[in-house]
Amino acid sequence: MLDPAAIPEAQNHRRTMMIEQQPSDDRMVLTDGSPVTDDHRDIVSSGARAGQQKAYVVLSEAERAKGFVRPVRRSYVHEVCGVVTTMGQSLAETYARDPGFYSGTFCCGCGTHFPVGESGQFVWDGTNEKVGS
Repeated sequence: MLDPAAIPEAQNHRRTMMIEQQPSDDRMVLTDGSPVTDDHRDIVSSGARAGQQKAYVVLSEAERAKGFVRPVRRSYVHEVCGVVTTMGQSLAETYARDPGFYSGTFCCGCGTHFPVGESGQFVWDGTNEKVGS
């Protein structure tokens, strides 16, 4: 695994990076469909999910059912380490419905979050298209 501390962006984003918009209404839930909690951004410190948030916010099923503006893609490549990360369906559908919803995402190779968007570090697997753009 690549040492995230060796990547300057990781030092700035590792613990406090907001990776989704602030929940403001019932259009947003956690990936399991439950209400958004204040501690969902806490970072898991050990085990298979180490480095990931305790929970992730997604658009509600009703919001995602309104349709997508981009294809639903589940896998992306971290351009720094080359590792492919695959996300759950509700996360992928949130990106497809609202590509700018998240400001960062997790890399399974580095074990931490990094920025997405035009200047971000991820592309959709099999494309040159930036995640979050």
